[in-house]
Amino acid sequence: MPGPFRLSATHLAALAGLAAFAVFSTHDVIVKDLGTRYSPVQIVFFSALLSFPLIAIIMMRDETPGTLRPVHPWWLGLRSVSGSLAGICAFFAFSLLPMSQVYAIVFASPLLITVLAIPLLGEVVRLRRGLAVAVGLIGVIVVLDPTATTPGSGHLAALAAAFFGALNSVIVRKIGRQERGVVMVLYPMMTNFILTGALLPLVYKPLPLADLAKLAVVSLLVIVAMQLLIAAYRRGDAIVVAPMQYSQIIWAAIFGALLFGEYPDTNTYAGTAIIALSGLYILRRETTGSVSRNTPVLRTRTRLGTSNGLRVGSLLRRGTGKR
Repeated sequence: MPGPFRLSATHLAALAGLAAFAVFSTHDVIVKDLGTRYSPVQIVFFSALLSFPLIAIIMMRDETPGTLRPVHPWWLGLRSVSGSLAGICAFFAFSLLPMSQVYAIVFASPLLITVLAIPLLGEVVRLRRGLAVAVGLIGVIVVLDPTATTPGSGHLAALAAAFFGALNSVIVRKIGRQERGVVMVLYPMMTNFILTGALLPLVYKPLPLADLAKLAVVSLLVIVAMQLLIAAYRRGDAIVVAPMQYSQIIWAAIFGALLFGEYPDTNTYAGTAIIALSGLYILRRETTGSVSRNTPVLRTRTRLGTSNGLRVGSLLRRGTGKR
């Protein structure tokens, strides 16, 4: 193609990131629909179960030498449990709240990652990033709007999903360089099976074939979205790809209006804008090496609240040397 019409690697990375988060939003639509009939525990269990064959094939391509014994078992255990809880809480929130509200609250995860990185990574958060975190948390309050309505269990679940997802990401940043990628994926998957499987008898409802097919689609969409994110991060920097997650608020408005009769209010849009701007500022600050030693937010290469242990960072290392 002639020069003016040729896309650069950066443009391709941004487009792949946009496509990935569009697929994630489609995934969330199905989860929201299923959440009206089934417990999030059951949805997480079956979506993880049905995704296992594809993830196993991906893991078999890991050529890194070593065993499946973790180097940091306690940290990996905490990461595995936090990942499962993030998925369950996110799925529960989708069943109760408009998609736009769930996204707005979960978008606060970079703020929580910045805070958790202080005790867990020894990160030094200076004044400007500290102010950005404070402003972002104000954005969360704007979305919740406690003066108009009392936050309910759905809001608490979304906040919990953001917290556990942030904890998950910080732990990955802490131990990811020492653990094999296959270990970082396998143990969270096992935890999902054990944790949700143990709770399943308490909440199980028979699944008709149509709903089982929807769960299979949910599992497939996670794999597709992760592969798109991997493609994005191989072509561009995190500062280009990570902000694409905020495009989900557009999909939430479209899907919510067309499928669920949901129309975000002014507070949701205003709060989302505040949270997104503070998150983007933190990302920008972390690109400066003198500002952040660990860059915990910049190194978070996944979508929070997914139902399995698949991580972009773990798969991205295979054959690239990137982290």
